Amino acid sequence: MVREKAKIARKVASRSLMAHLHPGHRISEQFRSIRNNIQFASEGKSIRTIVVTSPADGDGKSTSAVNLAISMAQRGERVLLVDANFRAPMLHKLFGSQMSPGLSSVLAGQLSLMDAVQQTEIESLDLLTSGVHQTYSSDMLDSYRMKEVLEAASAGYDRVVIDCPAVLSAPDTNALVNKCDGVVLLLRCGKTTHAKALEAKQALMFAGANIVGAILNKRSVR
Repeated sequence: MVREKAKIARKVASRSLMAHLHPGHRISEQFRSIRNNIQFASEGKSIRTIVVTSPADGDGKSTSAVNLAISMAQRGERVLLVDANFRAPMLHKLFGSQMSPGLSSVLAGQLSLMDAVQQTEIESLDLLTSGVHQTYSSDMLDSYRMKEVLEAASAGYDRVVIDCPAVLSAPDTNALVNKCDGVVLLLRCGKTTHAKALEAKQALMFAGANIVGAILNKRSVR
């Protein structure tokens, strides 16, 4: 049982870090194309802070956020990857790091942003984990302090990629999107219906999001 769990964990980590571990793979090339398309879609505007979300849980948004961030770092940009999913944080597991201290510590004023940031094995890519679970997570993401954190992150990094909860599952993401430059919506092939995709798009736009692109994920990954 332990060996089987370890095997699954290695498989998930390998897939989640695909752009780093297998840069020549077709999936890695697709993330580089997505990276470039986001810039093309910006129409000359600066897209420094990017939210990655999906209509429902289990669509693969965390994996997509990681690989998108890696592809940006590979271009020579300094990138901060942020786990803003207080309800079901995942990034610390994918990188084998501690969950806390993290974003919640910074928002609570316990640490500065740079004191909470962790370096990863990937050059030019840093990680800000979620920190401890927060009951009022949507209020924290909607706070003026969160706006200050994003401004500080934008000043220190070329790109800030934020992994957020599914937009139709919790109010957290909609509390954050109007503070960021762009949103990438992940849709899962065979699962996300046209109605749910449209509902997610409308919810994001109503919250003031600038949707810069969508990713169609064919695999059932977190």
